[in-house]
Amino acid sequence: MNAQDLKNSILQRAIEGKLVPQRKEEGTAKELLAEIRAEKARLVKEKKIRKSKPLPEITDEEKPFDIPENWEWVRLGDILLKLTDGTHHSPISFPYAEYMYVTAKNIKEWGIDTSNITYVDECTHNAIYSRCNPEKSDILLIKDGATTGVVTINNLDVPFSLLSSVALLKQTRLVYAPFIVYMLRSNILYKSIRGEMKGTGITRITLKQISPIVIPLPPLAEQRRIAAKIEELQPDIDAYDKAQTKLQAIEQRFPDDMKKSLLQYAIEGKLVPQRKEEGTAKDLLAKIRAEKARLVKEKKIKKSKPLPAITDDEKPFDIPDSWEWARFGDISINMDSERIPLSVTQRRKLDKIYDYYGASGIIDKVDQYLFDRPLMLIGEDGANLLARTKPIAFIARGKYWVNNHAHVIDFPNGIDMKYMTFYMNAINLAAYVTGTAQPKMNQARMNSILIAIPPLAEQHRIVAKLEELLPLCQHLTANP
Repeated sequence: MNAQDLKNSILQRAIEGKLVPQRKEEGTAKELLAEIRAEKARLVKEKKIRKSKPLPEITDEEKPFDIPENWEWVRLGDILLKLTDGTHHSPISFPYAEYMYVTAKNIKEWGIDTSNITYVDECTHNAIYSRCNPEKSDILLIKDGATTGVVTINNLDVPFSLLSSVALLKQTRLVYAPFIVYMLRSNILYKSIRGEMKGTGITRITLKQISPIVIPLPPLAEQRRIAAKIEELQPDIDAYDKAQTKLQAIEQRFPDDMKKSLLQYAIEGKLVPQRKEEGTAKDLLAKIRAEKARLVKEKKIKKSKPLPAITDDEKPFDIPDSWEWARFGDISINMDSERIPLSVTQRRKLDKIYDYYGASGIIDKVDQYLFDRPLMLIGEDGANLLARTKPIAFIARGKYWVNNHAHVIDFPNGIDMKYMTFYMNAINLAAYVTGTAQPKMNQARMNSILIAIPPLAEQHRIVAKLEELLPLCQHLTANP
C-alpha cells in the first residue's frame, strides 16, 4: 500500500462513519437537515439567496455503502447556500491590476496559489464578483480540464474574480467546509465527479452535474471530529510517504549498487579467495614484460615509452599480497596503428551507407578500418567517461569497424581480457579525464591508469564469479 492508497483508505473510512465513533449527544443528521432547510428558507425570505429548484429524492441504488443510523444521505446542492462559477468569458488579464483573477491553474489542495496569478481591472471584477462573491472558507472545485475534481478551501482574505473553470460552493454555517472537502476528495466521490465529465476538446462537468452529487452527512459536531482526525493523521501519512519514497529509491538503486559492489570487491581481491598454488602477479608481470619485449623485437608491436613508477600515494586501495599494481600501458597493447584498411569495394559500400543514413544523423561516419578478432574497445571521449551510466569498455567480436572515438586494445598472454573489461568498468576514471563539457581520455592518460593485477588463474576465477552473479543484478532490475 502506497501513501495515496493509505490516504484513500482513511478517507473511505471517514465517509462511511468508521473513522471516529458516533456520539448520541451530538444529535442526528436528520435534525441538522431540518435546521439547514430552515436557515435557507429564512435567507430566501430575506432575499439574501435565491430559492433553488428541488432536487430529486435519493434512491437506494444511489447509495454506494451503508452509513451510521444518525447520518443521512443528501445531495450536495441541498446543503449549499450557493453553487456557481466564475465568468464564462475570458476577460483581458494583466500582470498586475486591482483584483486577482483565479483560474484552475491556481487551485491547489492546500489553497489558492498566487505565485503565478494574473489580474483584472475593477470594472471587469465588479461584473464577475457581483455574481460569484467568493469569501474566505468557501469551497472551490475545479470543473474544467485535466485537473477536474481538485477541491480546496478559499484561503484568501481579499476579494477576487473567478474563471468558469472553477466552481464556488458556499456552504451554510451548519456544514463544516473541511469535512465537505475531505468527502469530495475521497476516492469514490472523486471518481464519481470525474465520471460525469463530458466534452471533446476540453472535458468538464457542469453546475447541474455537481448539485445532485450524493454525499453522506453526519451531525455537525461529528463533521468537525472527522476533519480533525484526518488532519491528525496527515503527518503520519506524510512520514509514511517519505519513508516509502526513500525505500523505493533504495530498491531502484539496489541492483546497480549491488553490481558496483561486486565489481569493486572483484578488483580489490575480495570476491574469490587467493590460492597459493596459483603463484603471484609479480611472476606474471615478469612474463608479460618478456612477451612484450619479444613482440617489439619481432616488430609486431611498437616499443612504448617507459611509464613512471607507481608511488604509494597513488594506490587507491589495498590488494592481496599475491597481487601487484601495474599501469595500464605496461600490460596492454594499443591496436590503433594496426587497423586493417578496407578494400575499395568495402569502402564504397560504407560510403553509400553513410550517404544514405548519415545526413539524417542516424549514423556517424566511421574510420575506414576493419578489425577481425576480439579486442577491447574503450571510449575516448564523451559524457559517459564521467557519468558512467553505461559500460565504458567492452569486448568487440567478429568483424567490425571502429571510429576514432574509441581506443582499441589487446593484451599479451597473462591478462584476461574479460577481467580487464570488468576492471575498467568498475573504476572511477575522473582523474584520467580532461575537460567537463567535452570529457576526453587520451592515450597517455589511459596508459597511466593503475590496475590491480591478480595471478592469471585468479583472473579467470574472478571473471567466472562475476558472470555468475551479475545476471542476478540484471534480473533484479528487470523484476523489481
